[in-house]
Amino acid sequence: MINPVSNVTHAQPVAPSTKQSTQKPAQQAPKSASGSDSVKLSSTAQALAAALQESRETSTQTSQEARKGDLQARRLLAKEAASKPAAK
Repeated sequence: MINPVSNVTHAQPVAPSTKQSTQKPAQQAPKSASGSDSVKLSSTAQALAAALQESRETSTQTSQEARKGDLQARRLLAKEAASKPAAK
């Protein structure tokens, strides 16, 4: 026969306190007003972000970057040129 579980406790609702905070201002958590939060991306995330930026780039921007020596832009232009059918 199956016995019901009898040792289950239920949480009682707690009424909000009407007292003022007893903590002194020095004990409260400091808030950052300078906004110095920073995020560090992994190398994989950096590569994905760069690929996304490159995919949004116009062909004019790619051409300008290739003329300035950007190897990735040069490879992209070469790949695009190779994929076009040869003119007869």
